[in-house]
Amino acid sequence: MYSFSVNGYQYNNYNMPGSTKATPVENVKKSEPARQKTAFTSNPIMSNVPFNAALSASRLRTELSSNDEVNKYNTINQNADKNTRKLLNTLLKTGVLLNSDSNDNSTTLDNLYKIVTTPRAQGLNAQVLLKETVEAISDPHIITQQFGDIPKVYKESVSALENGQDVNVEHSGTCPAASIEFSLAHKHPAEFARFAQGLSSPEMSVNKTIKLSNLADNTLDAIWLLNAFEIPYTAKDFDRAELKFAPDKNAIVRAHIQTVDRDRLERSSLDVLMQSTFMQVGSQQSYDTLTDKRGGKFNQNDKGLIEFEKTFTESVVDDKNKVSVTYQTVDENARLVGYETDFNTMKKQIIDALNMGENIIIGYTQVDSNNIIINGHEITIIGARFDKNGKMYLICNDTDDGVSKPIEYSEDYLLPKIHHATFPQAVVQNEMKVTENWAEGLKNYKEMKRMRRAA
Repeated sequence: MYSFSVNGYQYNNYNMPGSTKATPVENVKKSEPARQKTAFTSNPIMSNVPFNAALSASRLRTELSSNDEVNKYNTINQNADKNTRKLLNTLLKTGVLLNSDSNDNSTTLDNLYKIVTTPRAQGLNAQVLLKETVEAISDPHIITQQFGDIPKVYKESVSALENGQDVNVEHSGTCPAASIEFSLAHKHPAEFARFAQGLSSPEMSVNKTIKLSNLADNTLDAIWLLNAFEIPYTAKDFDRAELKFAPDKNAIVRAHIQTVDRDRLERSSLDVLMQSTFMQVGSQQSYDTLTDKRGGKFNQNDKGLIEFEKTFTESVVDDKNKVSVTYQTVDENARLVGYETDFNTMKKQIIDALNMGENIIIGYTQVDSNNIIINGHEITIIGARFDKNGKMYLICNDTDDGVSKPIEYSEDYLLPKIHHATFPQAVVQNEMKVTENWAEGLKNYKEMKRMRRAA
């Protein structure tokens, strides 16, 4: 987990400053969804499926091979509606249902079976969660960060939980968390289903064993990060720790409301649980789903996650060594004054990551006539295409555009707007000097303490 920035200044307000909704990028094209709406098949830069160890020829399975699997499949079908059964059949035929690319090697099938055969947390519904999980894995573009209203019947009791604070979230700050949720469903369906099962269970948590070396070169620095983010963990050995992921205590309230009163284009109950969990991780366990606000030691804002927090969250969820590259140079007045690298280097890094089969979560900014950043948003690059003149169009997923399809941005429009992007370390380690993110976080923490004392 690393960061890169020449001047060391990290613009902390790129993500939803205030209550400004991210403006859709104009003059863009909505891409039609892939004919086969399943994970691992929607990277348009390649004609073949991106390499994934879980889908190598020796492990790809498209047929139920034991009585146990047949029984699980039949039980799930008995609890599914017509459309869900159809999607399950497609997931089986494409190898996604029997995929075991999860932290404990359980399959997508195993975890869907647990959802319908073991108790769910009070207020949740197993059949609804089964439907939501299967739909999200089949087409991750439906994942959204749109909160939705709180019906009158619940408003008084919900407001009382927050001592009268406003709980009608118009514009959410969960775009980093929703983007991480999207990539988990898009690239690791078995792990997504495992999270869905654990977070909706009576324990409302899921454990994950990660490599400490994916957080920092030095074990003690990795432990510092885990402690700084206050995520519950148990050290297993010198390079492994078991982390506990859980949503905030109020997530169950919104998840229940979305179970019984979900309108079109609003978050599912599963979206609520996933996004709350990832916001908890990034905000040092300080997030509140009812108000969509957070505390924590690294961010002066009460909305969203800063780059450092998002990179940590992405690193532990994916259990990969992530590098956060800051492209824009922003001064202390939030003015965009330049770029840390040229656009050709930016393009190369994006293409290299896509060729590795990786999604790229980026933060882009919008500026006013004086080049002052007025808004920021997180989206995910999932592919690219080139026209006959060699111009690149980036194919992205946006969890806040109200459209359940990928969207295309031309390179000349989007590249200048990218504030930061997160890559596998291998993409940038030979091209630029990187700073371990624990060091960046410690510096930011000390600076924030200094500013608080000065105030």
